[in-house]
Amino acid sequence: MVHVYPQTKSATVNPLKSSQPLGAALAFLGVEGAVPLFHGSQGCTSFALVLCVRHFKETVPLQTTAMDELAVVVGGAGHLKEAILNLKERANPRLIGICTTALSETRSEDFARQIANIKMMRADEPGTEIVLANTPDFDGALEEGWSKAVTAMIERITRRGQQARRAKKAPVIERIREPGEQPLKRKKLAILPGWHLTVADIEHLREVVESFGLKPAILPDVSGSLDGTVPDRWMPVTYGGTSVEDIQELGTAVQCIGVGEHMRRPAELLQKLTGVPYTLFQSLTGLRNVDRFVSLLSEISGVPAPAKIHRCRSQLQDALLDGQFHFAGKKIAIAAEPDQLYQFATFFTGLGAKIVAAVTTTGASGILEKVTAESIQIGDLGDFENLAGGADLLVTHSHGRQAAERLGIPLLRVGFPAFDRLGSQHKLTILYRGTRDMIFEAANIFQANQHTPSPEMVDALRKRSNAE
Repeated sequence: MVHVYPQTKSATVNPLKSSQPLGAALAFLGVEGAVPLFHGSQGCTSFALVLCVRHFKETVPLQTTAMDELAVVVGGAGHLKEAILNLKERANPRLIGICTTALSETRSEDFARQIANIKMMRADEPGTEIVLANTPDFDGALEEGWSKAVTAMIERITRRGQQARRAKKAPVIERIREPGEQPLKRKKLAILPGWHLTVADIEHLREVVESFGLKPAILPDVSGSLDGTVPDRWMPVTYGGTSVEDIQELGTAVQCIGVGEHMRRPAELLQKLTGVPYTLFQSLTGLRNVDRFVSLLSEISGVPAPAKIHRCRSQLQDALLDGQFHFAGKKIAIAAEPDQLYQFATFFTGLGAKIVAAVTTTGASGILEKVTAESIQIGDLGDFENLAGGADLLVTHSHGRQAAERLGIPLLRVGFPAFDRLGSQHKLTILYRGTRDMIFEAANIFQANQHTPSPEMVDALRKRSNAE
């Protein structure tokens, strides 16, 4: 059983985690015509904006209520109202996603009542949804913020229906719906991807689902808004992603699929509000996990997997055969959010490697119990550097590059932010193709860092052999 050790330091050295508001903002950025709004100081927003721009290399429509000293004392309702009305007038977004920060949360303000008062002024008409996610910086991490934002969007926007009854052993496509519910679309899937799925992951996920003749409704869909395209004009809001109408109609899906343990909460809420059953995949990386996913798609669609899916599976099998010799016995150190830690720990141990150091951001996730490591430290990259000595590979985001240089260990960049390499959002990490690509990338790092025997090394080995 894995042992999870709590954080004991009073100061953070080289932070590993990103804040809840940033995670919520990333989720809101996956909605078409949206503007995330940080309810806090300008500094909180500026820091998050810099991380987003450096990672995606794109303009990001992130706004702030710009609370000052007076607002901290007397309350920020006026700043929130002014910011919403200004955004409505200047940008006319389809959605304003409010992400609270520690500065506003510590006052214990009634944000829901404040927003209700603003709506009475018809600030959300016509066509602007205002969604609140309570995401204080002092609690949780990026994946909690993402989950809370998705949950808030479903709760605020998705149309309710009477609870659907479901026979205990009935196929997923035979769900019974009560009178008055939205009509069921037998080919529609609601997909709730976790924050750790890249733009390329979500694009590929859509392609695979569509290859079965199914129609995916993905929330959030950053592959449409943060995919590196160049618009023909300046846009003050996101110009791609999940439409508000798609969020409203999530209840017409025949099945919901969540990716990552932190997406369980929004999937459960969707089931509670609309009756749509859900299946949670804690990872879509690795042969066994992807086989389960493909089998589910085949069951829902009623058709066998297409030939190109079989070919991708065969390519992964070949990659496993080719790559196993490079992974056996390798020592891996991983620092990541809980679901991403589980994803890569399972990936590497499945190839014969061993996890010698595991550091994560929060102990609130139940997925940590399933991580294939002897112990997990809740901490920062300073803890990671102390634990990772002697590893063959470090796996974390770009802030781990200093530790990699000091330890002399190669670094595999995953997660957010990855700002010192181009195209990080286009890295594929899931399903058959993504697993294959990860095998090749990691194996190539191992090969590139093998020590070429020098004459001095050969002579030393010969002397040692003679002495023995």
